[in-house]
Amino acid sequence: MLHEDESPHDNPKDVAAGKVSGIRAWYLASRPKTLFAAVAPVVVGTALAIREHKFVIVSAFVALVCSVLIQIGTNFVNDLYDYLRGADSKDRLGPKRAVASGRISVRAMKLGIAVVLGSAFVLGMYLVLAAGPLVLMIGIFCIIAGVAYTAGPYPLAYHGLGDVFVFLFFGVVGTLGTYYVQAVDLNIVVFVSSLPVGALITNILVVNNYRDIEQDRKAGKFTLAVLMGRRFTEAQFVCLLVVSYLVPVSLFLAFGFDLWVLLPVLSLPVTAVTARQIKRSRGTELNKALETTSRLCIIFAILFGIGVIL
Repeated sequence: MLHEDESPHDNPKDVAAGKVSGIRAWYLASRPKTLFAAVAPVVVGTALAIREHKFVIVSAFVALVCSVLIQIGTNFVNDLYDYLRGADSKDRLGPKRAVASGRISVRAMKLGIAVVLGSAFVLGMYLVLAAGPLVLMIGIFCIIAGVAYTAGPYPLAYHGLGDVFVFLFFGVVGTLGTYYVQAVDLNIVVFVSSLPVGALITNILVVNNYRDIEQDRKAGKFTLAVLMGRRFTEAQFVCLLVVSYLVPVSLFLAFGFDLWVLLPVLSLPVTAVTARQIKRSRGTELNKALETTSRLCIIFAILFGIGVIL
């Protein structure tokens, strides 16, 4: 689903030739830098639980592990099915993928997907026992969304729906779910607080799709960026940033939060760098913007979480 640069410690020739050790290949296939997107909703959801004195450390930890596993499983699915559908070719602007480069076989990747998502489901049963059957529904829908992103008869990413589902499931539902497994309750404040998480996680995808517009169009992968064009995608990126920073302001003005909730404003310099990279970069240059966008997501989430607690 989300993408990242290769590690600077990898030899580019070895990476291109698929000469990467087994463990290293799986590590790269998990796209470790994108895992910030799995941590951010847990940080914010847990911060809200702490604020309301409903923090449950075991549930928070299990939610974090499940979130990371679902993200990794989604990345594996994306790696496999983009290859099978021809979206990952030798002309790819982003890092070479594990299956496409021959580092991991199709059969091995299918097994890896089953193991990772199966582990998330099994661990999630603890949360079901702790917080009730609603958690089971949330977990199942998140796993289905992760798989349906690039797999199945109607892959979401290939029909312009990837952005919507990432926003909803990996942002909003991830934050609401983290809070719910601890508080066994939901409220409007939690929903509003989930919006910047969804927006910033979606922006990681927006940058990736912006970079790959031409390649995706040739492969028949009609992302929202392909369907709407570069100007729309640039505006979408900015709008999602604006939403992210308006939410803390709304919590301060309308929901009685202290000034501390405005702490995410401290991340504005990173936001400015990211926006400038998007405006000025093309092709492989956008890999750097992708990394900065991912970093912004976790920086904002941590600052937001601290502000919510204080």
